[in-house]
Order: sequence, then C-alpha cells, then structure tokens
Amino acid sequence: MSAEHASAALIADYARGDVDLPADTLWALESHLETCAPCRARLAACLPVEAPGTAALVDTVRAALEPRLDAAARACAHASVRRRRPAWVTAWLTPVMAPWLAMTAAVTLAALLLDEVASSAVVGGSPMLLLAPALPLCGVAAAWSPALDPAHELTVSTARAGLPLLLRRTTGVLLVVLPGLLLEGRLTGTVSAAQWLLPSLAFTSAALALGSVIGVARAAAGLAAAWGAAVVAPALATNRFPAVLEADLLPGWALLLVLGTGAVAARRNAYSTR
Repeated sequence: MSAEHASAALIADYARGDVDLPADTLWALESHLETCAPCRARLAACLPVEAPGTAALVDTVRAALEPRLDAAARACAHASVRRRRPAWVTAWLTPVMAPWLAMTAAVTLAALLLDEVASSAVVGGSPMLLLAPALPLCGVAAAWSPALDPAHELTVSTARAGLPLLLRRTTGVLLVVLPGLLLEGRLTGTVSAAQWLLPSLAFTSAALALGSVIGVARAAAGLAAAWGAAVVAPALATNRFPAVLEADLLPGWALLLVLGTGAVAARRNAYSTR
C-alpha cells in the first residue's frame, strides 16, 4: 500500500476475501478505507467482479434496509438537538464505557478520602498504594469484556480488533485512573509517584500479557482478585504495610513492567480474538 492509496491488487485481494492477507495489512487497509473515499469507490467497483456473490448479498441487504434506514433518518431529523460523538471517542472508547469509568474514578476518589481521614491508622501507610495496582485492572477487564460491550462480537471480527484497539481502550482506562492517583499523591504527600505508578503500569502490562493466553477480561479480573486476596486482605487484617510495595522493591516492579511489555509485543498477533 502506498502512502496515499491502496494498490489495485490489494483491493482486489481484499474484495475476494483472501485469507492469506497478513493481519497487519488488513488493519492498515481497513483504516485507510475509513478515510479515503477514492479507495472505497475502487473497492465498490471491484466487488462485483472479484466477489459477485458478496456483491449480490450486499445489494439484497441494502434493498431490505433502505426503507427502514430512511424512516429512522426522518425520525432523527425531528429532534431539535442531535448529539454527535467526536471521531476519537468511537475509535478509543466502547459504547458502554461511561459507567465503569465512573466506577473506577469513584474507587480512586474513595482511596483519596481514606488517605485523608485515616492514612496513619490503615496498614501503617497510604491506602492508595494498596489499591493502585488493581485500579486499572478493573477498567481493563470491563473494557474488553463481552458481557459489557454489546458490539463485542462485531468488534473482534474485524482486522482492527487486535492489539491496537486493546491498547487504545487500555490507554482510555489509564487516562482516567492515573490523573486521579497523581492528584491523590500530591494532596496527601505520603508517597512518591513512582511507588504507585510502577505497580499500576506493571500490573496492567501483566494483565495484557496474560490476556494473550486466557483472555484479557479474565486475566485482569484474576490478577485483581489475586492482589486483593494475597496483599490487600492480609495488610488490612494485620495492619502491616505489605513488603511488595516498599520503595526498595521498585526495581522489581520496573522489571515486571518491562517483561510484561515485551510479552505483549511478542504476542501481538494473539489479541484479535481475546
């Protein structure tokens, strides 16, 4: 594919549904078609020649849907105000993202309030550190959960459904969680940014890496549950700060982050169905 347009051979292969096309080539072509009207026109002209059965099916579906779509368009035209989502919203977020992002933000706020009123009485240090590694996992699990995304089946069936989309959704989660934790750390002044940032990012990368094997939602939920059982619960029960969050172990968290990121890169082709 050239810098401006897809080649005629590539469009013909795509129209035929060539199964030998690499996943990254499919992703690049579909991304290009979204913004290039000339290439979409070439694809439309190529489809009846390369895949007449598919073209006939598309025409049949269009003929059945056009009356309903026209009626829906007329109904929408009566609305005085129409809400439009910016293009980046549909590219980075899921249709049901708001509720679980609000939940994640609420948990972060609860940690902040707990730090303000009882930081010296809870586990001998900052409660924020106990929650920081698991907070992004809640959002990541929801971001890639079939039960919470009504368009999940459609999304994972496209060539763009692999690692790039997963990273976009994970970034959306981190953009909600990390600013709240940063604000909390500045307000309380009890811990350095590295003490919560490294565990958060390390656990997130570990969830993505493990997700290439068992599924991202399962991996994130499992790691969050394991963190709660192995670290949070004992810390609350004994009122002792967990050793794994001590500043001396930050190099270990950094190593986990590097290993997790490397595993994600090595398994990048395993995310199209995860």
